[in-house]
Amino acid sequence: MLDILKKLEGGDRRSIGRADEVAKHVWEHPELFPVIFRGMLHNDPLIRMRSADAIEKVTARRPDLLQPHKTALIQEMAAVKQQEVRWHVAQMLPRLRLDQDEVETVVTILMEYLEDASSIVKTSSMQALADLAMSHHDLRPRVIPLIQRLTREGTPAMRSRGRKLLARLMPG
Repeated sequence: MLDILKKLEGGDRRSIGRADEVAKHVWEHPELFPVIFRGMLHNDPLIRMRSADAIEKVTARRPDLLQPHKTALIQEMAAVKQQEVRWHVAQMLPRLRLDQDEVETVVTILMEYLEDASSIVKTSSMQALADLAMSHHDLRPRVIPLIQRLTREGTPAMRSRGRKLLARLMPG
């Protein structure tokens, strides 16, 4: 079972390696989900980032697999400083069913991610905040002005994403 993590070894950080293959394998064998999920804490940064990529892809189709790991995602995986893990964690957090306290914790995490050096982490965090605000309407008064500011001041990718997010958050 741990052999599946070996598929994520090698190469360099510019490559996702065999993450797509691993994601497909986990879709077919969901009992492997916890192994790949824990891979986001592996000592090897390549395995961490590729595990995060595979888990993000799996949960895009099967968000239910993430729910039993909610606490670990919020408390452990979200604390990983590696940018490639952070941007995938940002994508996964809105897929969770959250109570109000957990929503506030996730918003705090995503606000911290907006301070990351990586523009991909920042852009993923903007998307996650907007996704949360779509399902938790009480967040809109905080999220909309933030996205408006980031749309004015952010990187080109953030400005582009921000315009799309604002169109969704403020239709009409």
